[in-house]
Amino acid sequence: MQLKDSLTNLAPLSDEQQRQLNQALSTLNTQQLVWVSGYLYGLSQSGSQPVAATGAVTAPGGSLTILYGSQTGNAKGVASAIQAQAQARGLPVTLTSMADYKPKQLKKETHLLVVVSTYGEGEPPESAVDLFEQLKKGKVGKLEGLKFAVLGLGDSSYEFFCQTGQDFDSLLTKAGADRIHELASLDVDYQEAAKAWGEQAVNAIAATLSAGVATSSVAGAVQAAVGHSQYDKANPFPARLSVNQKITGRDSTKDIRHIEISLEESGLTYQPGDALGVWFDNDADLVGEVLALSGRSGDEATAHGSLREVLTRNLELTRLHGGFITGLAEISGNAALKDLAGDKAQVNALVASAQVVDVLKRFPTELSPEQLTGLLRPLTPRLYSIASAQSEVEEEVHLTVGVVRYPQEDGTVRSGAASSYLADRLAEDAEVRVFVEHNDNFRLPANPDTPVIMVGPGTGIAPFRAFMQERETQGAEGKNWLFFGNPHFTQDFLYQVEWQRYVKSGLLSKISLAFSRDQANKIYVQDRLREAGLELYQWLEAGAHFYVCGDANHMAKDVQEALLDVIAEHGHKSREEAEEYLSELRRAKRYQRDVY
Repeated sequence: MQLKDSLTNLAPLSDEQQRQLNQALSTLNTQQLVWVSGYLYGLSQSGSQPVAATGAVTAPGGSLTILYGSQTGNAKGVASAIQAQAQARGLPVTLTSMADYKPKQLKKETHLLVVVSTYGEGEPPESAVDLFEQLKKGKVGKLEGLKFAVLGLGDSSYEFFCQTGQDFDSLLTKAGADRIHELASLDVDYQEAAKAWGEQAVNAIAATLSAGVATSSVAGAVQAAVGHSQYDKANPFPARLSVNQKITGRDSTKDIRHIEISLEESGLTYQPGDALGVWFDNDADLVGEVLALSGRSGDEATAHGSLREVLTRNLELTRLHGGFITGLAEISGNAALKDLAGDKAQVNALVASAQVVDVLKRFPTELSPEQLTGLLRPLTPRLYSIASAQSEVEEEVHLTVGVVRYPQEDGTVRSGAASSYLADRLAEDAEVRVFVEHNDNFRLPANPDTPVIMVGPGTGIAPFRAFMQERETQGAEGKNWLFFGNPHFTQDFLYQVEWQRYVKSGLLSKISLAFSRDQANKIYVQDRLREAGLELYQWLEAGAHFYVCGDANHMAKDVQEALLDVIAEHGHKSREEAEEYLSELRRAKRYQRDVY
């Protein structure tokens, strides 16, 4: 390789830098080498720094730390963009996930930017929980002298819009920190606003921060460069659907599909714990219904194609948001709709239970193409936990998809946009646009001898199928314990044959099942946790990692309560001591959740 040889002989590099660089380059193929060559050339011409590594040498006037708390990757993306803006100004900057940040480090910071999303009922994302709780309890101490700003991401269709961003702003202020730029609460179409806020925040920080250069290793630059795939959320890979198989029984109340997608020739890589982003088209019948209720044919021209094309591919039709209701009320002049729009509780209830088309059916309004598209929000991809290990399936990716159906009072059935796209509307071998969303906060232990406890009822089983495939490929010696639940054993035991094979081979040490409707008293996974409390606590004391995947609003909370009860009872601890024990597990990345 000429590039490797020429870099090896560069005089400005020390022997250690040459060794690191050669080690990094040895993992690259020809296409990646060409990409890195151009990347490094661009850096040399711009004078920018590729990364701000931990432990970087900074100017004496302080440095900027950007912390992000991300559930789906959006906050991480915004934080990375702001890091690039700061680097372009020559500021010493470090980008860190809240999951990897020690809360007591806050007292040593001089300038801080927080980028954080909100999920569930106004709760912080999983990676932000520990830092949030430490701030909330006042355990980080006083933060006088710290200059900060917060950018919150959220979804205005939910009641607790950007609540976590607001909470971080309030908690930092309460701790004595000085807000240097206004709080931003951004909706799902955040991109332009986030860019503008980042520029303004960096400008405010630059005015109070001595500029300095953050150094990093050459190998770090190469690894950072390689980490950028040519396919991502903005540029998805045109994959092919190869398998769509229903894996619940004929009489099941659930329609759950095993989906296999070919990634051949994509170069995409993923790890157990990652998610697959899926871009989808809205249902043609739904698009037609929205057009008819708006008094439009669909042939009207817009800047992005016909109105029908834009509604099909670019705009959200199934996720209702409060702005649609209030905006439609202003346009229509309908007195009843205006009354509804003025009642926040009614708006929240409607958003939680209805889709765009339901509001239009209830309040038919003729809308111009500009009015209709202005009321709707940009379509966003859906994320699915990956149900396969690449070490096992190579150039494939597997998903476990619960098809969402909403029976209506008039007898019709509304469907989830992405799940019905995969299950009902996408033909075998048809194109589906996908990208990998990495999740470093849901990872198997680095040591394959470490025991693992997995709690995944329903489609929450998906990442644990990937975990077991990976553990089998690794020849992992660590014990594995699965807790799985669903309504009925005969109809809803997902991947039953595979789990039985793992039990027979000894790879799956224990399996605890909770089929809630197979007896008079409903039994759930949290009940099985309590029943096995003593052994469960012994596993934790032996170093086990504990994982939860699935529903955030009910199951995950109930599982955490059961886990706290187990720790308190069998560890002979008070409630407060049990909570601290669980916090320590979280800080050690031994308690990880992928909940939605």
